[in-house]
Amino acid sequence: MGLLDGLLGGAVGAELVTAVSALIQQHGGVQGVVSQLESQGLGGVAKSWISNGPNQPISPAQVSQVFGSGMLSQLAAKAGVNPQDLAAKLSQVLPGAIDKLTPGGAIPTKPA
Repeated sequence: MGLLDGLLGGAVGAELVTAVSALIQQHGGVQGVVSQLESQGLGGVAKSWISNGPNQPISPAQVSQVFGSGMLSQLAAKAGVNPQDLAAKLSQVLPGAIDKLTPGGAIPTKPA
């Protein structure tokens, strides 16, 4: 969580940083999140987050669709919010988090 703490810590609460970190980790890192977005028809959105340029938005409904209500419920319980609020917050924070985790417009290679 350390990297995301530094990137997001001032902008959002610790619970949300934990939820974003868990979401990324449970999907196998940035590449896994991008693959999940692509599988749901949101590849262009994901590419905008990685590339140098403006980040396309994602709606709370799309967050729920991509990551599933079960996972959001689990993360929301840990963060102490309801799943709808978590989806709304993730829709605001996730584009920036992925953008910051992909400096230079490239997905980092997964550490060994």
